[in-house]
Formats: sequence, structure tokens, C-alpha cells
Amino acid sequence: MPIPDDVTGDEIDKDVRQELQSLPKGLAEDVARNLVMVANLIDEDPEQAYAYSRVALRLASRVAAVREAAGFAAYATQKYSEALAEFRAARRMTGGVELWPVMADCERGLGRPERAMAMAGEPEVQKLDKAGQVEMRLVAAGARRDMGQIDAAIVTLQSPELASSSVQPWTARLRYAYADALLAADRESEAREWFAKALEADKDGATDASDRLAELDGVEFVDVMDEDDHDDVPDPDDANDRDGEDEHDTADGTEGKQAE
Repeated sequence: MPIPDDVTGDEIDKDVRQELQSLPKGLAEDVARNLVMVANLIDEDPEQAYAYSRVALRLASRVAAVREAAGFAAYATQKYSEALAEFRAARRMTGGVELWPVMADCERGLGRPERAMAMAGEPEVQKLDKAGQVEMRLVAAGARRDMGQIDAAIVTLQSPELASSSVQPWTARLRYAYADALLAADRESEAREWFAKALEADKDGATDASDRLAELDGVEFVDVMDEDDHDDVPDPDDANDRDGEDEHDTADGTEGKQAE
């Protein structure tokens, strides 16, 4: 697949670059450039990112970073079985636990929330850093909701991290998940409070907390473009009313349109 000339491969993380040193120089560069494309596209065009990940995988399937990137690209395109296989392969190669939460979420994606819940109770969770443990809590709460256990999901999300006033990278998503679970339990006033707290912590726009708040407050957004299009459609009755008017009244064709 074509890669822009300004993508050199040097953009990748230094740890990944170190992993690629086991490959011949030319091959390492090709793999690195494909991995950069995966990272650049995974949010805006996950299908394209997936395609680049398959190229990298074909070139260097024995590199853990490549398997991990392929897993995330498959995950982004909801190919959960494939993603889980790649994550498992990467974990076998590294022996790390960092991928444990996303592996559990793949089980959810495959319609197996019970397996995700079982993974939430495994010793691996205790080896995760704080961000990983919060992610695992989010996955476990999602699995509870998958099983129709909304009250249990709410309890799962109640944690020191949720109660903390300090803002961390995971804070907005944790508060948002808690608010959404409260709303599902018909606890609307509490949900509104936590959507507001999520918005307060969401500096990067990672959630749609502002939209959810607006919905709860009864604010209705109007598509201005749709209104303009509607206004441009001539009204047959209006046309009849103007029969017999002087030609100069409508010759410029601007009557009835909004001013620019």
C-alpha cells in the first residue's frame, strides 16, 4: 500500500524501534513506516489502519509490537476474534499484562461477558498499573451491563478513582460510564451530576458528555443547513399570492432567503 514520502518510520516510539532492530535494516524501515500509518489512521480511518497493519504483520509477524498494532487495528474495526488472537500472541511474546483489559473487552465484543468478568478476577489485574486497573473496571462494568446487571455495574464503578477530585487521563471516561449506568437505572438527577463532572474533566473531548447533558436538560439542537434548505423550497400558496405582482419585486430571486 502507498505510504506518503514524509513518513519515514522514525516517528514510532523508541521502544518499538528497538524491537524492530532484530530485523534487517530495510525491512525494519518498511515495517516502521506501516506502523506509523496504523497509528496515524486508527482513529479517523480504522479500515485503512487495519490494511496497513496487515502489511506490517505479513512482513514481521514475530515482532510483538507488530502483533499488538494488528490487534488494535482489528479491535478498532470490531474484528474481535482476530484482535483477541493478536493480543494473545503479543502477550505470549512479551509476558506482559498491559493488554489484559482490552483482551477482556474483546470477549465482550464476542458476546461472552461472563469470560470478561472471569478475567476481571484473575491475578493479572493486580499486576496492572493504575490506568490498567481503571480500564479493567470499565470493562467489568460493561460486562455487568451486558448481562443485565445494571446495579452491579454501578457498584463496580464506585471506586477511589471515581471519588477522587484529581483529574487523570481516565477520569472523564470513568465518570461518564458511571453517569451512563446511573441513567440506565433511572437515577436521572445523579446521572446529570456525573455527566457534568465528566464534562469538567474532559479536556480533550473524549466523550459526548456535553450532548448527554443537553439531552437531559431538554435542549434541542437544530440543523441550520436543513432549515436553510427548507426555506429555499418555494411555497405554492405564496407563488399564487404573488401572481400579478410587478416583475421587479421578484426578479432578483432573493426574496424569502436569509441574509448572508
